[in-house]
Amino acid sequence: MVDDMRKPPLHGITVLDFGHTVMGPSCGMILADLGADVIKVEPVGAGDPTRSLKGFGTGYFGYFNRNKRSISVDLKTEGGLRVAEDLVRKADVVIENFAPGTMSRLGLGYDSLAALNSGLIFASLKGFLPGPYENRLALDEVVQMMGGLAYMTGPTGRPLRAGTSVVDIAGGMFAVIAILAALRQREGTGRGQCVQSALYESTIFLMGQHLCYAAQSDVPVPPMPERVSAWCIYEPFKSRDGKQVFLGITTDSHWQRFCKAANWQDLANDPDFDTNNQRIAQRARLLERFAQFVGCRTADEVCAVCEEARIPFAPIRRPEDLFEDPHLAATGGLIEIKLPDGTPARLPKLPIQIEALNRDPVRNPPSVGQDTVAVLRQLGYAAAEIEALIDTKVVQCAVHEETARDLKMGREHAG
Repeated sequence: MVDDMRKPPLHGITVLDFGHTVMGPSCGMILADLGADVIKVEPVGAGDPTRSLKGFGTGYFGYFNRNKRSISVDLKTEGGLRVAEDLVRKADVVIENFAPGTMSRLGLGYDSLAALNSGLIFASLKGFLPGPYENRLALDEVVQMMGGLAYMTGPTGRPLRAGTSVVDIAGGMFAVIAILAALRQREGTGRGQCVQSALYESTIFLMGQHLCYAAQSDVPVPPMPERVSAWCIYEPFKSRDGKQVFLGITTDSHWQRFCKAANWQDLANDPDFDTNNQRIAQRARLLERFAQFVGCRTADEVCAVCEEARIPFAPIRRPEDLFEDPHLAATGGLIEIKLPDGTPARLPKLPIQIEALNRDPVRNPPSVGQDTVAVLRQLGYAAAEIEALIDTKVVQCAVHEETARDLKMGREHAG
């Protein structure tokens, strides 16, 4: 029992990750972080297209593909299809987020794979769940516009997508939930199943609180920049050194503690400010007072007052600022990674705590076909068979000394 507790939660689960871009790979990354053996199946040649993306896509591959092994296979060849089928026979889970119908055209649809492995969990991550929209192509930004999220984020007339691939990642997370539920069911039935998640429906789920608001309102829901706040102080203010700090006074206790820390005895003793609703009625006056308070102090000085008062607050940060965050440094919230091009990086770990999780060293994102030879050997392929697949470009392996050594050892063992 003690030894079992030392193993990560998904130890012994094998996942084939056919995913690309963000949605599929984020699902695979979470499963890998939880201890599954995730084998990324990439096309021969350049591999996953996100390896070479620029702009905001620069961070996709390096972040969403840690802790995975890579096998590079030409799925459009007879030999490549055979390799994929052999992989499926030994797998517990398959992840795919291709356009609708792609896996079936490759001969790798759920029905075909279930015939090879009745216990397989086939996770299909799409733009839409089955229905009138299911054959449409979708992207994160498309469904943010379509599902009302972009409307809620930007001011009226200026829909604005969220500042990260929030729907892609949420869709991947919902797929993880479905996979874990299906694995739990399989324990009782012995049978696998096809599970699905989708970008559009993930967006609608995220919009649930606004739908609930709309159901109780006689007027259209305003976007977040124009919302009527439930609290008097709930916004950023500019400090003396040109930085911004967000302050939140959401309870009467917050108010009293802040007044004490700021030496605002006049406001603390004024009965016109005793309750939140009274403070909202005096909002213009209080906003001016807070702006003056923050404006004559540095951001660090403002944060110190807020920490003393124990109110919600936050310095407004850029992504690169997080590398120096003292909390993340103290808790190990960023883990050391070496990207495929050799660049060192510190990237977020899974934001949960589970016994035995994250005790093992993190595997860096793999190079294309880095583990092709090792995976094929695990499947029982002889060295000569592997060399033939490489020579005919059915599979591709990264050129490493250990790859040549593995093949040589395989030949010697066969001899």
